[in-house]
Amino acid sequence: MPRGLLTARARKWCFAAICLALPFAPSLSAQSDYQKDVDFALESIARECGDLIAQKQIDWKAISKEFSAASKTVNSHAEHLVLLTRLLARLRDGHAEVLPSEATKSVRWPDAPELVGAGMFLCRSGKKILLKTVYGSAKELGLEAGSEVVKVDGQPVDAWLKRRVAELSETQSFSTDQHAFFRATHQGLALPKGTRLDLELKEPGGKTKKRTITYTRGNATPWGPAVAIEGLESTDDLNFKWLDDSVAYVHVRRCKETLPAQMDVALAKLHTAKAMILDFRANSGGGFDHAEFMGRFVPAGERLSFGNTYESRGEHPFAGPIVVIVDGTVVSAGETGSGSFKEDGRAYMIGESATAGMSSQKTTLALPSGLFSLYVSTRSNKQSFNGGRGLEGIGVLPHEIVPYEAKDLAAGVDTLIRRATELAGRFPADKVPYRAP
Repeated sequence: MPRGLLTARARKWCFAAICLALPFAPSLSAQSDYQKDVDFALESIARECGDLIAQKQIDWKAISKEFSAASKTVNSHAEHLVLLTRLLARLRDGHAEVLPSEATKSVRWPDAPELVGAGMFLCRSGKKILLKTVYGSAKELGLEAGSEVVKVDGQPVDAWLKRRVAELSETQSFSTDQHAFFRATHQGLALPKGTRLDLELKEPGGKTKKRTITYTRGNATPWGPAVAIEGLESTDDLNFKWLDDSVAYVHVRRCKETLPAQMDVALAKLHTAKAMILDFRANSGGGFDHAEFMGRFVPAGERLSFGNTYESRGEHPFAGPIVVIVDGTVVSAGETGSGSFKEDGRAYMIGESATAGMSSQKTTLALPSGLFSLYVSTRSNKQSFNGGRGLEGIGVLPHEIVPYEAKDLAAGVDTLIRRATELAGRFPADKVPYRAP
């Protein structure tokens, strides 16, 4: 079974209804074996993950009491899966998941309705929640980017989002508050097919509008920039172009092993730019050689040594000023990759928020019954970041927080790219140790 299947199926809309519909897989011969698994998990997690539990101020004693008692009511493998998933959600660890064994590879999360996107993503701008991106069914309804969302299903939008975060957090682990918020305003807007969502909006011009979205189709996965950028060239994981005759733009969508080689393709066309924007928004992580990648941004024959030391790499290394863009959709290797530019003194970073704070060393805990294993974080990655606090549970903090502006979104302008372009022309050299030749 592919890793991630269990957690993906766990992200459902009506948790209470799911629990009522649980299919009963064959029970163990002794119900106490489920209890032993949970007791072992509680003790092992406290031991292996203790530093992160303390850092995140998680009351593990209260959680242990709750789940030890709940384990006494488990009567099937499927119920065991649900309880373990809920337990890991309390860890606030974006990488945490329940892994099946050979004996439970056929145990699935209970069936639930097909989830589809709403055709919109949201963002916070000051005290307002705005329609950041509108596409598909929402666009067909006449919804406009830049509109303020006032109410959802009759509730003030902040109350609705708070409830949505709580629902998602019941079975899904979020490393930080920004991680949870960005999930709720992007992938978390996916609801069962056929759902009707009532919206009360205030258009950019001030007019109030009410619309009902009926969920029929749509992908809820964020793609990064708020506004589609025309004329991009692409590799497997990069999208790039010249924004004007002096500024180059690269959207780094994923961080696979081939990322340095893919960057060579982009730099072959962009290396003569006076400044570059590296946009990591919606970067879903991966695994790559950080020194190889960072070396593409060190002048030929030189080294960068403001934090970690990087030697120049690649045929066309870029030596000019760099502005990096991030937000709470940037996770895992996307955080270490983007964060290195800021923490190691190579670039100026802006963002709607800090990154997700989901970057850690992991271990696998095999449970005594042999039914499942638990994949959990034990310590933060990049412990030199954030003044020695690392990344897990914190994220990469931008030099400058840049909220979206309603007037920009209404005009089809991505506020963060606009601001990055301004900074590329008037680079804040006093905030970045690196000096372009």
